[in-house]
Amino acid sequence: LRVLESFADKKNHLSSGEKWTNIFIYPGYKFKFVDGLITNFHLPKSTLLMLVCAFAGKEKVMRAYKEAIKKKYLFYSFGDGMILDKS
Repeated sequence: LRVLESFADKKNHLSSGEKWTNIFIYPGYKFKFVDGLITNFHLPKSTLLMLVCAFAGKEKVMRAYKEAIKKKYLFYSFGDGMILDKS
C-alpha cells in the first residue's frame, strides 16, 4: 500500500521507475490510488494497525477486531485476514 501510494501522481495515476518511500500512513491520510486492501489482524498500537485504521476507519476496524476476537480468529502474520475497501 505504501509503495502504490508513493508512486501515485497528483492525477491518481501510477508512475513507473525506482523510488524511495518514507510515507507514514495514519488516520487522516488522503489516499490517492489504493481503494482495496487485503491484510491480516495486526498487533495493538502498531503502525500497521494505524495504516489499516487510516484506510478503513477506526470504528469499522475495531468492530472487525471485536468480531475476530469473539470468533477466535488467529492474529498476526500467519493468522486470519480480511479484505477492506474504501466504501
